[in-house]
Amino acid sequence: METITFGEKEEGKEFIWRQAVYGLMFNSQKDRLAIIQTSDGEYFLPGGGIENNETHEECLKRESVEEMGMYIKVGSFIGCARRYFYSSNENKHYLSQGYFYLCEMGRQVSKPIEDDHFLQWIEPSQSTEILFHEHQIWAVKEALRKSKLIR
Repeated sequence: METITFGEKEEGKEFIWRQAVYGLMFNSQKDRLAIIQTSDGEYFLPGGGIENNETHEECLKRESVEEMGMYIKVGSFIGCARRYFYSSNENKHYLSQGYFYLCEMGRQVSKPIEDDHFLQWIEPSQSTEILFHEHQIWAVKEALRKSKLIR
């Protein structure tokens, strides 16, 4: 299976390979999607980079506590996609390979550890207009298609 790639590899630029795992979590009515707004006004799916030898599930569970203060249950695999991008915050070029999973909300266990991350619940169609990463937009559309949540 070929991995979908977004963005362009710029000649002469060194890209850092970064594997990441993201969760797509809907509310109980399936009409709102959890996204994270950062203090710089950008929007992302919950999740992030794999650290050390973490499994995808371990990474998602750690990131969920860090970003939302919430335990989650990791569900079915949605897919994998890559994106070439430049991080102006870090002044680095990345090739991010994202693995995407449906997740279920668990209980709130704390305040988010990352105090510059804010949980928002928005309509899935709105998320495809505001998410920063193209491969995350692709994942939302795939989740909606596979889950038949399109209304």
